[in-house]
Amino acid sequence: MDAVMLLSRFDGQSRLLVRSLLSGVSGVHRTLSVFHRQQRANPGLTLPNFIETLCRDEITCPQTGAKPLAVKPLVCLFPALFKQNLLSFMYLVHSVLPQTAVLRVLECLSQDPHPSPWVTALVRQLERSLRAHNEEPLYSPVCSQRLRELSQRCVGFGETRGWVRCFSSQTVQSESQSLSCLSELGAQRKRKSSVVTLDSDGEETGLQSKRIKMDDCFSERVDAGEQSANKEISGGLEGDAGVPAEELQPALCDALPEHIKVSVLQIKELLESQTEWDQSSMDVFKVLNECDPTQVEVLCNMLSLPDLPEQTLPKLCSSVLAVSPDLSYSTAATIIKSLLLQKVLSLSEPASRCLVTTMTSFCSRYTRPMCHTLIGPVLEEKNIGNSQAELLNRLIEGCLDSHYRLLVLQMTFKIAWSEAVLSIIHSLLDSKPDLNEEVFTQFTEQLVSQASQFTKSVKFAKMMLTVLTKYSSHVTAAHKHSLSGCLMLNETFLKKSLQAALKRITHT
Repeated sequence: MDAVMLLSRFDGQSRLLVRSLLSGVSGVHRTLSVFHRQQRANPGLTLPNFIETLCRDEITCPQTGAKPLAVKPLVCLFPALFKQNLLSFMYLVHSVLPQTAVLRVLECLSQDPHPSPWVTALVRQLERSLRAHNEEPLYSPVCSQRLRELSQRCVGFGETRGWVRCFSSQTVQSESQSLSCLSELGAQRKRKSSVVTLDSDGEETGLQSKRIKMDDCFSERVDAGEQSANKEISGGLEGDAGVPAEELQPALCDALPEHIKVSVLQIKELLESQTEWDQSSMDVFKVLNECDPTQVEVLCNMLSLPDLPEQTLPKLCSSVLAVSPDLSYSTAATIIKSLLLQKVLSLSEPASRCLVTTMTSFCSRYTRPMCHTLIGPVLEEKNIGNSQAELLNRLIEGCLDSHYRLLVLQMTFKIAWSEAVLSIIHSLLDSKPDLNEEVFTQFTEQLVSQASQFTKSVKFAKMMLTVLTKYSSHVTAAHKHSLSGCLMLNETFLKKSLQAALKRITHT
Protein backbone atom coordinates (compact mmCIF):
# COMPACT_ATOMS: atom_id res chain seq x y z
CA MET A 1 0.00 0.00 0.00
CA ASP A 2 1.55 3.31 -1.09
CA ALA A 3 1.72 6.52 0.95
CA VAL A 4 -1.24 8.16 -0.81
CA MET A 5 -3.55 5.26 0.07
CA LEU A 6 -2.28 5.23 3.66
CA LEU A 7 -2.87 8.97 4.02
CA SER A 8 -6.40 8.65 2.65
CA ARG A 9 -7.38 6.65 5.75
CA PHE A 10 -6.88 9.68 8.04
CA ASP A 11 -8.89 12.84 8.62
CA GLY A 12 -7.41 16.28 7.85
CA GLN A 13 -5.92 16.95 11.29
CA SER A 14 -4.40 13.48 11.59
CA ARG A 15 -3.08 13.64 8.03
CA LEU A 16 -0.80 16.52 8.98
CA LEU A 17 0.74 14.38 11.73
CA VAL A 18 1.18 11.41 9.37
CA ARG A 19 2.87 13.55 6.73
CA SER A 20 5.27 14.90 9.34
CA LEU A 21 6.10 11.40 10.56
CA LEU A 22 6.82 10.36 6.97
CA SER A 23 9.22 13.29 6.40
CA GLY A 24 12.44 11.41 7.18
CA VAL A 25 15.00 11.88 9.94
CA SER A 26 13.47 15.19 11.05
CA GLY A 27 10.00 13.65 11.33
CA VAL A 28 9.86 13.67 15.13
CA HIS A 29 10.69 17.38 15.38
CA ARG A 30 8.21 18.29 12.64
CA THR A 31 5.43 16.19 14.19
CA LEU A 32 6.02 17.74 17.60
CA SER A 33 5.66 21.22 16.07
CA VAL A 34 2.42 20.24 14.31
CA PHE A 35 1.06 18.69 17.53
CA HIS A 36 1.85 21.83 19.56
CA ARG A 37 0.06 24.00 16.99
CA GLN A 38 -2.96 21.73 17.13
CA GLN A 39 -2.84 21.81 20.94
CA ARG A 40 -2.90 25.61 20.95
CA ALA A 41 -6.02 25.51 18.80
CA ASN A 42 -7.57 22.73 20.91
CA PRO A 43 -6.01 22.53 24.43
CA GLY A 44 -7.79 19.24 25.23
CA LEU A 45 -6.31 17.44 22.20
CA THR A 46 -5.48 13.75 22.85
CA LEU A 47 -5.30 12.45 19.24
CA PRO A 48 -8.19 9.95 19.53
CA ASN A 49 -8.92 9.82 15.77
CA PHE A 50 -5.23 9.55 14.91
CA ILE A 51 -4.63 6.59 17.25
CA GLU A 52 -7.95 4.92 16.36
CA THR A 53 -7.05 4.99 12.67
CA LEU A 54 -3.54 3.66 13.27
CA CYS A 55 -4.98 0.67 15.13
CA ARG A 56 -7.71 -0.05 12.60
CA ASP A 57 -7.45 -3.44 10.87
CA GLU A 58 -6.64 -3.43 7.16
CA ILE A 59 -6.84 -6.28 4.67
CA THR A 60 -3.50 -6.62 2.90
CA CYS A 61 -2.74 -8.40 -0.32
CA PRO A 62 0.71 -10.09 -0.47
CA GLN A 63 2.98 -9.24 -3.38
CA THR A 64 3.07 -12.89 -4.43
CA GLY A 65 -0.19 -14.67 -5.14
CA ALA A 66 0.96 -17.76 -3.25
CA LYS A 67 0.09 -16.29 0.16
CA PRO A 68 -3.49 -15.66 1.32
CA LEU A 69 -4.91 -12.27 2.25
CA ALA A 70 -3.94 -11.06 5.72
CA VAL A 71 -5.44 -8.66 8.25
CA LYS A 72 -3.01 -6.29 9.99
CA PRO A 73 -3.30 -3.02 11.94
CA LEU A 74 -2.78 -0.04 9.67
CA VAL A 75 0.32 1.05 11.62
CA CYS A 76 2.10 -2.17 10.60
CA LEU A 77 1.80 -1.22 6.91
CA PHE A 78 3.93 1.91 7.28
CA PRO A 79 7.70 1.86 6.67
CA ALA A 80 10.13 1.26 9.56
CA LEU A 81 11.25 4.91 9.71
CA PHE A 82 7.64 6.02 10.21
CA LYS A 83 7.27 3.58 13.11
CA GLN A 84 10.51 4.83 14.68
CA ASN A 85 9.35 8.45 14.37
CA LEU A 86 5.91 7.54 15.74
CA LEU A 87 7.32 5.80 18.81
CA SER A 88 9.81 8.61 19.49
CA PHE A 89 6.99 11.18 19.17
CA MET A 90 4.70 9.18 21.47
CA TYR A 91 7.54 8.86 24.00
CA LEU A 92 7.79 12.66 24.11
CA VAL A 93 4.05 13.31 24.49
CA HIS A 94 2.81 10.14 26.24
CA SER A 95 2.18 12.11 29.44
CA VAL A 96 -0.73 13.97 27.74
CA LEU A 97 -2.13 10.89 25.97
CA PRO A 98 -4.43 8.25 27.49
CA GLN A 99 -2.27 5.32 28.62
CA THR A 100 -4.73 2.82 27.17
CA ALA A 101 -4.39 4.43 23.72
CA VAL A 102 -0.58 4.27 23.84
CA LEU A 103 -0.64 0.62 24.96
CA ARG A 104 -3.03 -0.19 22.15
CA VAL A 105 -0.58 1.18 19.57
CA LEU A 106 2.23 -0.86 21.15
CA GLU A 107 0.06 -3.97 21.03
CA CYS A 108 -0.63 -3.39 17.33
CA LEU A 109 3.08 -2.95 16.60
CA SER A 110 3.79 -6.25 18.36
CA GLN A 111 1.78 -7.97 15.59
CA ASP A 112 4.42 -6.97 13.02
CA PRO A 113 6.07 -10.26 11.94
CA HIS A 114 9.36 -8.61 11.00
CA PRO A 115 9.98 -5.60 13.30
CA SER A 116 13.21 -3.67 12.99
CA PRO A 117 15.57 -3.73 16.02
CA TRP A 118 15.06 0.02 16.50
CA VAL A 119 11.29 -0.36 16.62
CA THR A 120 11.61 -3.21 19.13
CA ALA A 121 13.90 -1.16 21.37
CA LEU A 122 11.64 1.91 21.21
CA VAL A 123 8.56 -0.18 22.04
CA ARG A 124 10.30 -1.56 25.13
CA GLN A 125 11.47 1.90 26.13
CA LEU A 126 7.93 3.26 25.91
CA GLU A 127 6.59 0.28 27.87
CA ARG A 128 9.09 1.06 30.62
CA SER A 129 7.95 4.68 30.73
CA LEU A 130 4.37 3.44 31.14
CA ARG A 131 5.57 0.86 33.70
CA ALA A 132 3.87 -1.84 31.67
CA HIS A 133 7.03 -3.98 31.45
CA ASN A 134 10.49 -3.35 32.78
CA GLU A 135 12.28 -6.68 32.78
CA GLU A 136 13.28 -7.00 29.12
CA PRO A 137 16.55 -5.38 27.99
CA LEU A 138 16.36 -2.76 25.21
CA TYR A 139 18.95 -4.52 23.05
CA SER A 140 18.11 -7.64 21.06
CA PRO A 141 20.04 -10.97 21.25
CA VAL A 142 21.44 -10.29 17.76
CA CYS A 143 22.68 -6.87 18.92
CA SER A 144 24.28 -8.47 21.97
CA GLN A 145 26.09 -11.03 19.81
CA ARG A 146 27.37 -8.43 17.33
CA LEU A 147 28.66 -6.13 20.08
CA ARG A 148 30.48 -9.07 21.66
CA GLU A 149 32.14 -9.89 18.34
CA LEU A 150 33.07 -6.25 17.79
CA SER A 151 34.62 -6.06 21.25
CA GLN A 152 36.69 -9.15 20.61
CA ARG A 153 37.93 -7.69 17.33
CA CYS A 154 39.00 -4.45 19.00
CA VAL A 155 40.55 -5.92 22.16
CA GLY A 156 41.70 -9.35 21.08
CA PHE A 157 41.00 -12.79 22.43
CA GLY A 158 43.03 -12.59 25.63
CA GLU A 159 41.60 -11.44 28.91
CA THR A 160 37.97 -10.44 28.65
CA ARG A 161 37.40 -6.75 29.19
CA GLY A 162 34.93 -3.99 28.40
CA TRP A 163 31.89 -5.04 26.37
CA VAL A 164 33.02 -8.68 26.25
CA ARG A 165 32.96 -8.90 30.02
CA CYS A 166 29.56 -7.22 30.13
CA PHE A 167 27.89 -9.56 27.65
CA SER A 168 29.62 -12.75 28.77
CA SER A 169 28.36 -12.13 32.31
CA GLN A 170 24.74 -12.37 31.19
CA THR A 171 24.63 -16.03 32.10
CA VAL A 172 25.36 -15.31 35.78
CA GLN A 173 23.98 -11.81 36.21
CA SER A 174 20.40 -10.59 36.08
CA GLU A 175 19.26 -8.57 33.08
CA SER A 176 19.03 -5.43 35.20
CA GLN A 177 22.70 -5.78 36.18
CA SER A 178 23.64 -6.18 32.51
CA LEU A 179 21.81 -2.98 31.65
CA SER A 180 23.67 -1.17 34.42
CA CYS A 181 26.93 -2.43 32.97
CA LEU A 182 25.92 -1.25 29.51
CA SER A 183 25.16 2.24 30.81
CA GLU A 184 28.50 2.44 32.62
CA LEU A 185 30.40 1.27 29.56
CA GLY A 186 28.45 3.69 27.37
CA ALA A 187 29.75 6.55 29.51
CA GLN A 188 33.26 5.10 29.26
CA ARG A 189 33.03 4.97 25.47
CA LYS A 190 32.34 8.72 25.35
CA ARG A 191 35.58 9.34 27.18
CA LYS A 192 37.44 7.10 24.69
CA SER A 193 40.50 7.05 26.91
CA SER A 194 39.07 4.37 29.21
CA VAL A 195 37.53 1.99 26.67
CA VAL A 196 40.62 -0.19 26.33
CA THR A 197 43.01 -0.99 29.17
CA LEU A 198 46.11 -2.97 28.23
CA ASP A 199 49.33 -3.47 30.11
CA SER A 200 51.50 -2.19 27.28
CA ASP A 201 51.50 1.59 26.84
CA GLY A 202 52.43 1.26 23.19
CA GLU A 203 49.63 -1.16 22.42
CA GLU A 204 47.14 0.97 24.32
CA THR A 205 48.08 4.08 22.36
CA GLY A 206 47.84 2.22 19.06
CA LEU A 207 44.46 0.71 19.81
CA GLN A 208 43.07 4.01 21.10
CA SER A 209 44.20 5.73 17.92
CA LYS A 210 42.56 3.01 15.82
CA ARG A 211 39.36 3.25 17.84
CA ILE A 212 39.19 7.05 17.49
CA LYS A 213 39.65 6.72 13.74
CA MET A 214 36.80 4.22 13.61
CA ASP A 215 34.57 6.58 15.62
CA ASP A 216 35.47 9.54 13.41
CA CYS A 217 34.73 7.54 10.29
CA PHE A 218 31.38 6.44 11.68
CA SER A 219 30.49 10.02 12.70
CA GLU A 220 31.35 11.29 9.22
CA ARG A 221 29.11 8.65 7.66
CA VAL A 222 26.23 9.48 10.01
CA ASP A 223 26.62 13.25 9.40
CA ALA A 224 26.73 12.69 5.65
CA GLY A 225 23.61 10.54 5.82
CA GLU A 226 21.71 13.14 7.84
CA GLN A 227 22.76 15.94 5.49
CA SER A 228 21.65 13.89 2.51
CA ALA A 229 18.29 13.16 4.12
CA ASN A 230 17.79 16.81 5.05
CA LYS A 231 18.51 17.86 1.48
CA GLU A 232 16.01 15.32 0.21
CA ILE A 233 13.32 16.56 2.62
CA SER A 234 13.86 20.22 1.84
CA GLY A 235 13.45 19.45 -1.84
CA GLY A 236 16.53 21.41 -2.73
CA LEU A 237 15.00 24.74 -1.69
CA GLU A 238 18.21 25.81 -0.05
CA GLY A 239 20.49 24.15 -2.54
CA ASP A 240 23.13 25.58 -4.81
CA ALA A 241 22.19 29.17 -5.66
CA GLY A 242 24.03 28.85 -8.96
CA VAL A 243 21.59 26.27 -10.37
CA PRO A 244 19.05 27.91 -12.71
CA ALA A 245 15.42 27.78 -11.63
CA GLU A 246 14.50 25.88 -14.80
CA GLU A 247 16.82 23.02 -13.82
CA LEU A 248 15.44 22.92 -10.27
CA GLN A 249 11.82 22.54 -11.38
CA PRO A 250 11.89 18.73 -11.95
CA ALA A 251 13.62 18.15 -8.59
CA LEU A 252 11.12 20.38 -6.80
CA CYS A 253 8.21 18.62 -8.46
CA ASP A 254 9.51 15.21 -7.38
CA ALA A 255 9.35 16.34 -3.74
CA LEU A 256 5.55 16.62 -3.89
CA PRO A 257 2.90 13.88 -3.75
CA GLU A 258 1.03 13.20 -6.97
CA HIS A 259 -2.23 14.94 -6.03
CA ILE A 260 -0.33 18.12 -5.04
CA LYS A 261 1.61 18.04 -8.33
CA VAL A 262 -1.69 17.99 -10.23
CA SER A 263 -2.98 20.95 -8.20
CA VAL A 264 0.21 22.93 -8.84
CA LEU A 265 -0.22 22.48 -12.61
CA GLN A 266 -3.85 23.60 -12.38
CA ILE A 267 -2.94 26.70 -10.36
CA LYS A 268 -0.18 27.50 -12.85
CA GLU A 269 -2.67 27.36 -15.72
CA LEU A 270 -5.02 29.68 -13.83
CA LEU A 271 -2.26 32.22 -13.17
CA GLU A 272 -1.28 32.24 -16.83
CA SER A 273 -4.85 32.45 -18.17
CA GLN A 274 -6.57 35.73 -19.01
CA THR A 275 -10.10 34.50 -18.26
CA GLU A 276 -12.14 34.95 -15.10
CA TRP A 277 -11.85 32.23 -12.44
CA ASP A 278 -15.04 30.35 -11.60
CA GLN A 279 -15.77 28.59 -8.31
CA SER A 280 -14.46 25.22 -9.51
CA SER A 281 -11.17 26.88 -10.47
CA MET A 282 -10.83 28.48 -7.05
CA ASP A 283 -11.47 25.18 -5.28
CA VAL A 284 -8.06 23.94 -6.41
CA PHE A 285 -6.46 26.19 -3.78
CA LYS A 286 -7.85 23.93 -1.05
CA VAL A 287 -4.70 21.88 -1.57
CA LEU A 288 -2.88 24.48 0.57
CA ASN A 289 -4.46 22.95 3.67
CA GLU A 290 -3.06 19.55 2.71
CA CYS A 291 0.58 20.69 2.48
CA ASP A 292 3.17 20.64 5.22
CA PRO A 293 5.52 23.68 5.54
CA THR A 294 8.18 22.22 3.24
CA GLN A 295 5.63 21.37 0.57
CA VAL A 296 4.21 24.91 0.72
CA GLU A 297 7.70 26.31 0.06
CA VAL A 298 8.13 23.96 -2.90
CA LEU A 299 4.70 24.93 -4.24
CA CYS A 300 5.47 28.67 -4.00
CA ASN A 301 8.81 28.14 -5.70
CA MET A 302 7.28 26.15 -8.55
CA LEU A 303 4.61 28.81 -9.09
CA SER A 304 7.27 31.58 -9.14
CA LEU A 305 5.11 33.75 -6.87
CA PRO A 306 7.74 36.52 -6.44
CA ASP A 307 7.64 37.12 -10.21
CA LEU A 308 3.84 37.12 -10.54
CA PRO A 309 2.44 40.23 -12.32
CA GLU A 310 0.69 42.61 -9.94
CA GLN A 311 -2.56 42.58 -11.91
CA THR A 312 -2.94 38.88 -11.04
CA LEU A 313 -2.58 39.49 -7.28
CA PRO A 314 -6.24 40.37 -6.43
CA LYS A 315 -7.62 37.19 -8.06
CA LEU A 316 -5.00 35.02 -6.37
CA CYS A 317 -5.62 36.74 -3.04
CA SER A 318 -9.39 36.18 -3.28
CA SER A 319 -8.86 32.49 -4.02
CA VAL A 320 -6.45 31.98 -1.12
CA LEU A 321 -8.73 33.85 1.30
CA ALA A 322 -11.69 31.70 0.19
CA VAL A 323 -9.95 28.51 1.42
CA SER A 324 -11.75 27.04 4.43
CA PRO A 325 -10.76 26.32 7.15
CA ASP A 326 -8.23 29.15 7.48
CA LEU A 327 -4.63 28.40 6.56
CA SER A 328 -2.18 27.59 9.32
CA TYR A 329 0.22 30.31 10.47
CA SER A 330 3.21 28.73 8.70
CA THR A 331 1.33 28.26 5.40
CA ALA A 332 0.00 31.82 5.39
CA ALA A 333 3.42 33.21 6.36
CA THR A 334 5.18 31.31 3.56
CA ILE A 335 2.69 32.49 0.93
CA ILE A 336 2.79 36.12 2.11
CA LYS A 337 6.58 36.19 2.17
CA SER A 338 6.95 34.56 -1.25
CA LEU A 339 4.21 36.59 -2.92
CA LEU A 340 4.62 40.08 -1.45
CA LEU A 341 7.91 40.73 0.36
CA GLN A 342 10.15 41.24 -2.67
CA LYS A 343 7.50 43.38 -4.38
CA VAL A 344 7.33 45.69 -1.36
CA LEU A 345 11.11 45.92 -0.90
CA SER A 346 11.62 46.82 -4.57
CA LEU A 347 9.12 49.72 -4.56
CA SER A 348 10.57 52.96 -5.86
CA GLU A 349 7.23 54.75 -6.29
CA PRO A 350 3.82 54.53 -4.59
CA ALA A 351 2.37 51.01 -4.57
CA SER A 352 -0.15 50.09 -7.27
CA ARG A 353 -3.82 49.66 -6.46
CA CYS A 354 -3.53 45.87 -7.03
CA LEU A 355 -0.67 45.57 -4.54
CA VAL A 356 -2.39 47.74 -1.92
CA THR A 357 -5.66 45.81 -2.25
CA THR A 358 -3.89 42.45 -1.92
CA MET A 359 -1.87 43.51 1.10
CA THR A 360 -4.82 44.99 2.97
CA SER A 361 -6.89 41.87 2.27
CA PHE A 362 -4.16 39.54 3.56
CA CYS A 363 -3.45 41.80 6.53
CA SER A 364 -7.11 41.89 7.58
CA ARG A 365 -7.39 38.07 7.51
CA TYR A 366 -3.88 36.89 8.44
CA THR A 367 -2.63 39.76 10.60
CA ARG A 368 -0.02 37.93 12.65
CA PRO A 369 1.77 36.31 9.66
CA MET A 370 1.75 39.71 7.91
CA CYS A 371 3.39 41.38 10.91
CA HIS A 372 6.13 38.79 11.28
CA THR A 373 6.93 37.93 7.65
CA LEU A 374 6.31 41.24 5.86
CA ILE A 375 6.08 44.29 8.12
CA GLY A 376 8.97 43.15 10.34
CA PRO A 377 11.40 42.35 7.48
CA VAL A 378 10.53 45.63 5.70
CA LEU A 379 11.30 47.62 8.87
CA GLU A 380 14.63 45.80 9.20
CA GLU A 381 15.62 46.78 5.68
CA LYS A 382 18.26 49.52 5.90
CA ASN A 383 17.23 51.26 2.67
CA ILE A 384 13.52 51.55 3.38
CA GLY A 385 12.08 54.55 1.53
CA ASN A 386 8.96 56.71 1.52
CA SER A 387 7.07 54.26 -0.74
CA GLN A 388 7.45 51.44 1.77
CA ALA A 389 6.66 53.74 4.69
CA GLU A 390 3.49 55.02 3.03
CA LEU A 391 2.32 51.45 2.34
CA LEU A 392 2.99 50.29 5.91
CA ASN A 393 1.17 53.34 7.30
CA ARG A 394 -1.91 52.38 5.27
CA LEU A 395 -1.79 48.88 6.73
CA ILE A 396 -1.33 50.21 10.27
CA GLU A 397 -4.24 52.63 9.99
CA GLY A 398 -6.62 50.33 8.13
CA CYS A 399 -5.89 46.76 9.24
CA LEU A 400 -4.09 46.52 12.60
CA ASP A 401 -5.87 46.59 15.93
CA SER A 402 -4.24 47.94 19.11
CA HIS A 403 -2.52 44.65 19.95
CA TYR A 404 -0.72 44.40 16.60
CA ARG A 405 0.13 48.10 16.51
CA LEU A 406 1.89 47.59 19.82
CA LEU A 407 3.72 44.59 18.34
CA VAL A 408 4.94 46.65 15.35
CA LEU A 409 6.00 49.50 17.67
CA GLN A 410 8.11 47.05 19.68
CA MET A 411 9.72 45.86 16.43
CA THR A 412 11.06 49.39 15.92
CA PHE A 413 12.97 49.18 19.22
CA LYS A 414 15.34 46.63 17.63
CA ILE A 415 16.30 48.54 14.47
CA ALA A 416 18.18 51.69 13.49
CA TRP A 417 15.77 54.54 12.83
CA SER A 418 15.59 56.52 9.60
CA GLU A 419 13.31 59.29 8.34
CA ALA A 420 10.99 56.68 6.79
CA VAL A 421 10.86 54.68 10.03
CA LEU A 422 10.07 57.89 11.96
CA SER A 423 6.92 58.40 9.88
CA ILE A 424 5.82 54.84 10.67
CA ILE A 425 6.44 55.32 14.41
CA HIS A 426 4.53 58.62 14.30
CA SER A 427 1.60 56.85 12.62
CA LEU A 428 1.68 54.15 15.30
CA LEU A 429 1.66 56.74 18.10
CA ASP A 430 -1.21 58.66 16.49
CA SER A 431 -3.28 55.46 16.55
CA LYS A 432 -2.79 55.34 20.35
CA PRO A 433 -1.80 51.71 20.99
CA ASP A 434 -2.28 50.52 24.56
CA LEU A 435 1.20 51.23 26.01
CA ASN A 436 2.01 49.84 29.44
CA GLU A 437 4.70 51.30 31.68
CA GLU A 438 7.38 48.83 30.58
CA VAL A 439 6.88 49.42 26.85
CA PHE A 440 6.74 53.21 27.30
CA THR A 441 10.01 53.10 29.24
CA GLN A 442 11.63 51.09 26.44
CA PHE A 443 10.32 53.61 23.91
CA THR A 444 11.70 56.63 25.80
CA GLU A 445 15.07 54.89 26.05
CA GLN A 446 15.03 54.52 22.27
CA LEU A 447 14.08 58.20 21.85
CA VAL A 448 17.03 59.29 23.97
CA SER A 449 19.51 56.95 22.28
CA GLN A 450 18.45 57.93 18.74
CA ALA A 451 18.03 61.69 19.35
CA SER A 452 21.61 62.64 18.43
CA GLN A 453 21.02 61.45 14.82
CA PHE A 454 17.90 63.63 14.35
CA THR A 455 18.82 67.00 15.86
CA LYS A 456 17.59 68.80 12.71
CA SER A 457 14.76 66.40 11.81
CA VAL A 458 11.29 67.96 11.86
CA LYS A 459 9.74 64.46 11.72
CA PHE A 460 11.56 63.48 14.90
CA ALA A 461 10.48 66.73 16.58
CA LYS A 462 6.83 66.17 15.61
CA MET A 463 6.99 62.61 16.94
CA MET A 464 8.41 63.92 20.23
CA LEU A 465 5.58 66.46 20.43
CA THR A 466 3.04 63.65 19.98
CA VAL A 467 4.67 61.73 22.86
CA LEU A 468 4.61 64.76 25.18
CA THR A 469 0.98 65.66 24.42
CA LYS A 470 -0.85 62.37 23.84
CA TYR A 471 1.12 60.28 26.32
CA SER A 472 1.76 62.84 29.06
CA SER A 473 0.06 60.60 31.63
CA HIS A 474 2.74 57.94 31.05
CA VAL A 475 5.66 60.31 31.74
CA THR A 476 7.30 59.81 35.15
CA ALA A 477 9.96 61.95 36.84
CA ALA A 478 12.68 59.65 35.45
CA HIS A 479 11.24 59.91 31.94
CA LYS A 480 10.99 63.70 32.26
CA HIS A 481 14.65 63.99 33.22
CA SER A 482 15.76 61.82 30.26
CA LEU A 483 13.55 63.63 27.76
CA SER A 484 14.74 67.02 29.00
CA GLY A 485 18.31 66.15 28.03
CA CYS A 486 17.05 64.79 24.70
CA LEU A 487 15.28 68.10 23.89
CA MET A 488 18.43 70.11 24.57
CA LEU A 489 19.92 68.57 21.42
CA ASN A 490 17.02 69.60 19.19
CA GLU A 491 17.79 72.32 16.62
CA THR A 492 14.41 72.65 14.88
CA PHE A 493 11.84 75.45 15.09
CA LEU A 494 9.74 73.18 17.35
CA LYS A 495 12.29 73.18 20.18
CA LYS A 496 10.48 75.78 22.32
CA SER A 497 7.12 74.05 21.81
CA LEU A 498 8.69 70.76 22.92
CA GLN A 499 10.21 72.31 26.04
CA ALA A 500 6.91 74.01 26.91
CA ALA A 501 5.00 70.73 26.50
CA LEU A 502 7.49 68.94 28.77
CA LYS A 503 7.25 71.69 31.36
CA ARG A 504 3.44 71.36 31.48
CA ILE A 505 3.76 67.70 32.57
CA THR A 506 3.53 67.75 36.36
CA HIS A 507 2.94 64.04 37.24
CA THR A 508 5.75 62.11 38.87
